Amino acid sequence: MPDAGTSLVDAHHHLWDLARRPQPWLEEPAHAPIRRSYGPDDLRAAANRTIAGRRLGTSVVVQCVTSVPETEELLALAGTDPLIGAVVGWADLTDPALGDVLDRLREGPGGSYLRALRHIVQAETDPWWLQRPDAERGLRALAERGLGYDVLIRDHQLPQAIRLAERLPALRLVLDHAGKPPIAKGELADWQRLVRMLATHPQVMCKVSGLVTEADHASWTTADIRRPVWDVLLSAFGPDRLMFGSDWPVCVLAGGWDRWAATVGELLHDLSGDEQHAVLNGTATGFYRLTPTRS
Repeated sequence: MPDAGTSLVDAHHHLWDLARRPQPWLEEPAHAPIRRSYGPDDLRAAANRTIAGRRLGTSVVVQCVTSVPETEELLALAGTDPLIGAVVGWADLTDPALGDVLDRLREGPGGSYLRALRHIVQAETDPWWLQRPDAERGLRALAERGLGYDVLIRDHQLPQAIRLAERLPALRLVLDHAGKPPIAKGELADWQRLVRMLATHPQVMCKVSGLVTEADHASWTTADIRRPVWDVLLSAFGPDRLMFGSDWPVCVLAGGWDRWAATVGELLHDLSGDEQHAVLNGTATGFYRLTPTRS
């Protein structure tokens, strides 16, 4: 296992066991190529390519379904598998008893690996779901416990994230998949403007992840991502607030780990060693409070 200081941190990937827990979202026809179970050893086997000479050493596993039992399973797995350094789980932000739920999760098997929650806001029809009083109460409970929040939204929902950052400056936020810029459509002006606004809030980080599945799955190139997306993220957030994520195994739909890793290597080529370290290790380590590699 690589040294923790020089290894690659994958700040965003998923695991699921279909024999144990259904994943209804996989029933979409486009998801047929990944309609099977995936465990940590599958990620180890897939992560063949290094980035800037760094090999995968630590990962952050992220919830898939709105299920507290799934979160419990991921935490228990983190407690036994040295690859997983943190869990982004799910619990109902609108539940008045959310604080008790969080405390119970942290007291259970692997509970110390719970570092953030995520809600699938991209599926909510309320255009201001994150501003609902009950949701905001839950988000404040996260901040009170020192937990972060992964913001999963689509590009048109970025105003919600901006308002959240304004109202709850004590809550550490990370924008999943860079807010899902509509790369395939090429209509990026609004996303560029809004993501720059969000980046003015210093408590907000951003994941360089999930971009290839927002591009044309069959024909995307590095150029599709570099100028309209990567250059904007780098100038808006700076490398100290960007973190690499594979979005594996979802990235398999648009090329897989090796192709995405090669692309990230190209994007980072002109950065200094310290800047590359931030994107590939340091930012995620700080946000998710990752500890040195366990093996």
